[in-house]
Amino acid sequence: MQWHTLLALALACTPPSVALLRFQCSQLVTQRLDPLVEPGLIPSPHVHQIVGGNSFNATMAPSKDMPASSTCTTCSFSQDFSNYWTAVLYFRARNGTYKRVPQMSQISGATGGITVYYMSDALYDTAQKSKVTAFKPGFRMFVGDINARTKAAVSRFRQLTYTCMSDASTRAPESLAFPNKTCAYGIMANVRFPTCWDGVNLDSPDHMAHMAYPENGTFESQGPCPSTHPVRTPQVLFEVVWDTKSFNNKADWPTDGTQPFVWANGDATGYGNHADYVFGWQGTALQDLMNTPCVVNCPAANPKTQSTAAMNKCIQNAIVGEDINGWFKTLPGGYTAQYS
Repeated sequence: MQWHTLLALALACTPPSVALLRFQCSQLVTQRLDPLVEPGLIPSPHVHQIVGGNSFNATMAPSKDMPASSTCTTCSFSQDFSNYWTAVLYFRARNGTYKRVPQMSQISGATGGITVYYMSDALYDTAQKSKVTAFKPGFRMFVGDINARTKAAVSRFRQLTYTCMSDASTRAPESLAFPNKTCAYGIMANVRFPTCWDGVNLDSPDHMAHMAYPENGTFESQGPCPSTHPVRTPQVLFEVVWDTKSFNNKADWPTDGTQPFVWANGDATGYGNHADYVFGWQGTALQDLMNTPCVVNCPAANPKTQSTAAMNKCIQNAIVGEDINGWFKTLPGGYTAQYS
């Protein structure tokens, strides 16, 4: 039985006690900027796709009033001015040239972007019994290793995965590496951030040390947080669906049989999956939502949602003026496919 069917059945039978938020954010801008890892660098080394509040910029100095800097957001919750971003996926053709892979939204009419989750318990646990502490103004984090090229290297992050989709509802199985076969509907990249905070630092030099995974297992296994990071935060999950259908002709794939997709930083293994998060919810909106019984659609908890048209209207012109959509001999930034 597919994930969406299981969720629907559970919702019909189980009254939730705490929140599981799932919402779409349309595309804000796609360009070579990374204000978290490479602040102030124009352009940054590789291409990212960004969603959320339109105050996104090259520096993004920590601000306790980040929402006030934005005039709109591409997310369906109009109080969410956070920024969420990932690398961009490219296709490597048999002749060695590269082409950007387009994204698909999971809601009709939205322009690409990311589906975002905030959960107090595992996705499949629709009772959502646990209490969590929302992030604070100025909070930011990163997950992944752009240089990872082996299963061992990415396994320490536990849940950076891919799903080869046969249709829009496919959620399993998941793999740590890029799928090595054609995917009829597309490839979903899944990013799950750590869920235990040290309770003090809003950031750290590597943007990861202030966060940790549960002491045992994963967020889904409900393991306790380590004593060094005792504060349980929401599980933040990104789902990014890459529309690979137009690249499914194996006559266009590399002759050596390797899969043809590569992240913008040159990673052709998939192990270099990574993502960035800068918190920007207005006031206590996120904590209020996480405290209110609701699952997926939460208008009773927080009616401040906006239309898909309003999400799509919030766009930002790229600061970096370069073509990122044509056919290239090398990826923007000069990268080439790396398999090890």
